[in-house]
Amino acid sequence: MDQTSSWALYRRLLTYVKPLWKGFALSLLGYAIYAASSTWIADMMRRLVDGIQNPSSDFRYLLPLFIIGMFALRGVGTFLGTYCMDYVARKVVHELRVDVFRNMLKLPGRFFDQHSSGHLLSRVTYHVEQVTGAATKALTVIMQEGLFVIGLTSYLLWTNWRLTLVFLAITPLIGLVVNFAGRRFRRLSRRIQRSVGEVTHVASEVLTGYRVVRTHGAEEHEYQRFRAVSEYNRQQSMKEALTRAVSAPVIQTLVAVALAFLVWLAMAPGLIREMTPGQFVAFITAAAMMAKPVKSLSEINGMIQKGLAAAQELFDILDRPKESDQGSYDPGRVQGRVRFEHVGFRYEEDGQQVLEDIDFDVEPGEMIALVGRSGSGKSTLINLLPRFYHPSEGRLLLDGVPVEDYSLAALRRQLSLVNQQVTLFNASIADNIAYGIDHPDREAIVAAAKAAYADEFISRLPQGYDTLIGDNGLMLSGGQRQRLAIARAIFRDAPILILDEATSALDTESERFIQKALETVCQERTTFVIAHRLSTIEKADRIMVLDHGRLIESGTHRELLALDGAYAALHRIQFNEERVEA
Repeated sequence: MDQTSSWALYRRLLTYVKPLWKGFALSLLGYAIYAASSTWIADMMRRLVDGIQNPSSDFRYLLPLFIIGMFALRGVGTFLGTYCMDYVARKVVHELRVDVFRNMLKLPGRFFDQHSSGHLLSRVTYHVEQVTGAATKALTVIMQEGLFVIGLTSYLLWTNWRLTLVFLAITPLIGLVVNFAGRRFRRLSRRIQRSVGEVTHVASEVLTGYRVVRTHGAEEHEYQRFRAVSEYNRQQSMKEALTRAVSAPVIQTLVAVALAFLVWLAMAPGLIREMTPGQFVAFITAAAMMAKPVKSLSEINGMIQKGLAAAQELFDILDRPKESDQGSYDPGRVQGRVRFEHVGFRYEEDGQQVLEDIDFDVEPGEMIALVGRSGSGKSTLINLLPRFYHPSEGRLLLDGVPVEDYSLAALRRQLSLVNQQVTLFNASIADNIAYGIDHPDREAIVAAAKAAYADEFISRLPQGYDTLIGDNGLMLSGGQRQRLAIARAIFRDAPILILDEATSALDTESERFIQKALETVCQERTTFVIAHRLSTIEKADRIMVLDHGRLIESGTHRELLALDGAYAALHRIQFNEERVEA
């Protein structure tokens, strides 16, 4: 990335600082006090040498007071600058982190299809911390040491401007070293950030699926996979450390060479005659003091480049187009009439056709079952309803209004969804059932749980509905988790209910309870059921059979069996399998 884009990134970061200008101004004042008082150390040497040569009674008392005042001011300036800058920087990082997370929540479904959760997680954790480095320590050093360098340079120019210009002649060489190191830091930082995403991704996969890993005896395989991505991260980090370790001493050596040349020049008889011994000592002291802040400024370049590389990826998320929400129609509660009008869908414009010419109507209160082999397009078809995806061809209407005309909030308020993969949160059972509601009605929660036949096992838990269920409900069985998800859908009380393999994780007894519950819940609701076990959908008003993205059969259970087509073939296969298992 070139310097222009680096400045553009920093300017954008500074937009987060603008509302905090008072704290920033106090910090700047503090660092100005620090720089001024630190520069007086050189002037103190002038006073000390000149005072020794021309002693006086006033000098004996004034110089100690001068020293105390100088260091007291330096302490006040350091505190004011550091604390206020940390306040501003942490506030900036907080706002940036929540902005990134908020934007992630509004990105379209395809973004999450294309990015692993591990990589996204690293952006709101590791990447933001890298920006923290650039916004806290880096900015603190730049302000503190930068003003100190300005103060020392001003003092040198005031003392002897000719010698100062000689000393500053080394600046372009230092600039070249810093520029080279900076570009290398940026390149390596991008690699390190990607590798951290890989480390997080692999660790997240393995820790989440540890049962599968152990069942297949793949511990060694996963260990080697994790070791490989971690080793790549280590290698890139060492390259970064090498760059930092080489650049700092090179810059220090250049400063030392300039200082040595300066001393040699300053001791020329002609120059010494123009300066008092105190001025000469003060000049050399100020020049020598320049080495530390220059070293600090050169070392901080790596942290700045890491922060800018991280900021670039964070801003990439912030700049991505949000989920399309151009509709404004909000009817309150819909009747539940759904129309698929010659709908086609591709994940990519030039990709494979996933759905092709899907055309059917659903009346309010109907139960529609979608069946077919894996990959036939059932879940994709259902995902068009809440606008997780948009049709590539045709259109989808709800109560006669295209779904694109609805606001997203209004559209999704009409839907209750129970996915094949149940998602629960590390909160209480009551909070999971009433998810998204700040102050839910306790009686409604209990009623929803009873309707889903979940109250029985909830009441046996230590704290009942207030029991924390762990990460994704790890304290519950698969059937219990599924019943909680169904209770959540019942509590939502939406006019359209979507059940995507909602009974897939239930045992026979639980499934029987759920089927009874669903018969009640589905009344006066438009219901879409995706089911693998055909025995669960025999009472559906219509069963639709999909194959390779096309709707090939439609009718009741009896009608499709009489048709003796694809549905009848699937039914025979399952019936024979169930009989063999029995």
